[in-house]
Amino acid sequence: MIPVKICGITDAQAAWAATCAGASFVGFVFHPSSPRAVTPEEAAAIARDCAGQIKTVALFVDPTDADLQAVFDAFSPDMIQLHGAEAPERVGWIRAHAGRAVIKALGVAQALDIAAARTYEEVADWILFDAKPAGGGVGGGTGTSFDWDLLKDYKGARPWMLSGGLNARTVAAALAVCKPDAIDLSSGVEDAPGRKNPDLIHDFFEELARMG
Repeated sequence: MIPVKICGITDAQAAWAATCAGASFVGFVFHPSSPRAVTPEEAAAIARDCAGQIKTVALFVDPTDADLQAVFDAFSPDMIQLHGAEAPERVGWIRAHAGRAVIKALGVAQALDIAAARTYEEVADWILFDAKPAGGGVGGGTGTSFDWDLLKDYKGARPWMLSGGLNARTVAAALAVCKPDAIDLSSGVEDAPGRKNPDLIHDFFEELARMG
């Protein structure tokens, strides 16, 4: 089964549901304006029960050094996700100083956005393609997809994740078009932003299992 990341975890029930269902990663958002934002202390408490069973990912948007340190003082994620406009040099610096694997997220609306991944291949361990929000701003967790055909023939130097509008009803269509190394979802298993539904998580993995 393809590895799955459930992002925007805000409570222990959701983290445990993702772990039991077979997720490979759970993501915690440290972007204050997000409805899925948690504090470092909350993330540490939520992740405690599933420690060692699943990889934890700390998601930042254009973090300062102080932002990173504030999280690492209380929470020790396995990986970092950078979901802002971080330049390759900044991504490389964070990766080196944090000593953790980095996922660099890129918003996609056209083929040119895919090409931008090349500039991050030497400084990130994973590339994540998500829908670019209309009118700019920070993407992620909007439930919006993009044209998966843009990634139909994509072959990068790093493994990559597909995100944007994925749920139990859309994942089969997405994977029929492109072949990511992992998939990432958030709103697709929620009742409302920040409120994960364990039943929807279960249904998503049931669909993946059905697909074989």
